[in-house]
Amino acid sequence: MQINELQDLLIDMQKNNLPLGIPRQISINEAPGMATTIIGVRRCGKSTLCRQISHRLLENEVPQENIVFLDFFDDRLWELLPAGNIGLLPDAYYSLFPMKRYAECVYFFFDEIQLVQRWEPFIDRLQRTENCKIYLTGSSAKLLSTEVSTEMRGRSLSWELFPISFREFLSWKGLQTTLPMAAKDKAHAMHAFDEYWNVGGFPRVLSSDAYMRIMIHQQYFESMILRDIVERHDISHPKALSNLMHRLVASIGSLYSVNKLTEYVKSIGYNVPKASISDYLEWIDDAFVLFTVRKYDESFSKSNVNSKKIYCIDHALARSICPKISKDDGHLLENVVFIGLRSMTKSVYYYRTSKLTEVDFFVQRRDLFPLLVQVCYTIEDTKTRRREVDALSQAMKEVGAPQGYLVTYSHEERIDTSAGVIAVMPAWRFLLEIASMLP
Repeated sequence: MQINELQDLLIDMQKNNLPLGIPRQISINEAPGMATTIIGVRRCGKSTLCRQISHRLLENEVPQENIVFLDFFDDRLWELLPAGNIGLLPDAYYSLFPMKRYAECVYFFFDEIQLVQRWEPFIDRLQRTENCKIYLTGSSAKLLSTEVSTEMRGRSLSWELFPISFREFLSWKGLQTTLPMAAKDKAHAMHAFDEYWNVGGFPRVLSSDAYMRIMIHQQYFESMILRDIVERHDISHPKALSNLMHRLVASIGSLYSVNKLTEYVKSIGYNVPKASISDYLEWIDDAFVLFTVRKYDESFSKSNVNSKKIYCIDHALARSICPKISKDDGHLLENVVFIGLRSMTKSVYYYRTSKLTEVDFFVQRRDLFPLLVQVCYTIEDTKTRRREVDALSQAMKEVGAPQGYLVTYSHEERIDTSAGVIAVMPAWRFLLEIASMLP
């Protein structure tokens, strides 16, 4: 692609007024001298967030000419990608606006940068030699965190983006998002959670009917498997990976071991070694599709050898992929709570007491006692209530937490135990309070 063609493309993209989408409430703080990278699962809204950031720049009186937005999924750039001449981009831009070089800060947005060969040294050089700020997006956690930190020698800071949260969903609906709420606002929030429970958080499906939502979710999932895992890691048994991922989605909230997963893959006719299954699980996590949760233990090695739990990036996606899971409201609600916690911190574990009972989530907090969260769709049954309360209160005693949380779909009360207070809380309220629990 010649310089003049690149210039035409740059001008065209600067004039492209794409919709800003649903406002995201993620706080991104720029670090001087470092690129800002936004990572997350495919179709969660990374490109839209970049457009929102560029729009805020315009509102702060940054000239339109100082904002360069390039989407590497654009077929007009395909000729550029295999040629390895991404370095022509700044040359084309500064040929259009030579007076801005060094004199003014230019904001470069590179969407899905991982599609470009040898992009790391280019970004490093651009950052070192020009007066600019750089924003990158990509669908692989390892691509834009581990690899960037290695290739760019600490010149990049990564921010994770998840699908639409319940708070963002309420905001999109024009409803109150702060607590406490008046009775009317509370009723609206409860009704909105019923809707969120069905549609999940992928922006594209929020206004779709049930049939289209399932179709879109299934297409997303297949793209995640093929483009973000199989093609990226050159997997020799793509069908084995696909079957494994469907098996894991059907098991969200449940324990798994690599040994059992290896046996399962072999039972369906694929001779995939245990080491490869371990790699698959790591790559699935890197792509933000499914998340592994380890048992809490002060010893990392002990924590790592125990059975682990699995969760999906979006509970509604899981329902669309595996109809079987639709009947398990308890594990789906657990998934909702997990994503709410994981979007705030990576330090999420499950906890097993000395009496071998389990608490769904143990979250480490700075300068505070651990956050213990048990999830149960309903505690109307007396035996279920006793089981959940006993497990949570036992964990509270062992870790020295004076308070624990029992999240249900709709029930709310306070339970006093010998270990402390258990706040029984509906999921919609818990999701709105997470930020205050994890300072």
